[in-house]
Amino acid sequence: MTQRDDMHLDRRQFSQLMALGGALPGAWAHAKDTALPVPASLSQAALAAKAKGEPLVMLISLPGCVYCELVRRSYLLPARLNDGLQAWQLDVTDKTTPLTGFQGEATTAFSQAKSWKANFTPTVLFLGGQGQELAERLVGIAVPDFYGAFLEQRLATARKALKSQLATIGAT
Repeated sequence: MTQRDDMHLDRRQFSQLMALGGALPGAWAHAKDTALPVPASLSQAALAAKAKGEPLVMLISLPGCVYCELVRRSYLLPARLNDGLQAWQLDVTDKTTPLTGFQGEATTAFSQAKSWKANFTPTVLFLGGQGQELAERLVGIAVPDFYGAFLEQRLATARKALKSQLATIGAT
């Protein structure tokens, strides 16, 4: 079994957990959250993503949120480790850790999430180098069976938009 297989719930496993009713939140609430990196600077994270030809993927998360953990553990972390996806996270409750915004301004994760109007967790944003959204954000997990497909579709849209922007910049 590969590392990616270890970290990914397949549909059958997820369905079994959902069949347990309240057991999913209870079981994962006691587990430590899986970590995605937290950027110190959004512009630096965007530059790193751009250097790889990728959008900046930002998970707006809440500590203890089982659905945030599902997105991190089953989708974003494996894609970061195995595919080089530039996925990061911001905690909506963090009002103290300094964060540098896209234009060099001082902010926090709380303030940045508020400015993005990311009021629901999990929210996944697909951003360009100046913080512009390149694809429709993923808010919540409405249909867990299709979340991976929704994520891939948004990534494809964001990559296409980023490639188009880079081609436009290169042509000028």
